[in-house]
Amino acid sequence: MGDIRRRGVVALGVTGLVAPLALALTAAPAQAASSCTSQTGPYQKQVEKFLGRPVDGKQSAADCRAIQAFQNRHGITPAIGYAGSVTWGVMDLMNKQKAVGNNPEKDGACPVNKGRIACVNLTLQLSWIQDGKKLVYGPVPVRTGRKGYVTRTGLKKIYWRDLHHVSTVYNVPMPYSQFFDGGQAFHSVNLSMWNPPGSHGCVNMTTKDAKAYWSLLRTGDDVFVYGRKPGT
Repeated sequence: MGDIRRRGVVALGVTGLVAPLALALTAAPAQAASSCTSQTGPYQKQVEKFLGRPVDGKQSAADCRAIQAFQNRHGITPAIGYAGSVTWGVMDLMNKQKAVGNNPEKDGACPVNKGRIACVNLTLQLSWIQDGKKLVYGPVPVRTGRKGYVTRTGLKKIYWRDLHHVSTVYNVPMPYSQFFDGGQAFHSVNLSMWNPPGSHGCVNMTTKDAKAYWSLLRTGDDVFVYGRKPGT
């Protein structure tokens, strides 16, 4: 599921997003070799461009290895180096996230009259903390609920925080849990933020970002969730 705090960290801005995006392009760690397809995918040119490969729209052995490394890094299966819709969907989302820059509130959807508030844009899979119109932290990529377990939208409040929470439903650790809607919470996970299909409703974060949210937020602070995650 989802996943808590102590107020007083620094504003981060878009650097919180650029760093994980840059990391996303690095080669995946070596793991058991799986077959690499020679088949050209429907998003071949887009994927080649994203990965900095020669854009010729034709699958090569080098293309396949680069695509496969990206898939392995983000848990995209099957990791056979095919430029399909799921792989391109992740890359397209990364491009859209990066385009937001340091102005995640451009659409004006998250309330600016609540003081400190954590905002979650499901459509772009981004979260940030603002105080009025001032950006306090983020935007950072997050991983929200998959189809059938969507992260519920609306204005909520953090009602319980548990630094070392363990899910009683899934029996998995949920460090830095800050609950804001039933079992849904901000918390850290040891997964890529772009790992499909998503969480069981919680707003997953990197450990670094979950720690920052824990420091900046407190019980009673507002959370606003809006938009719709692609594919849900």
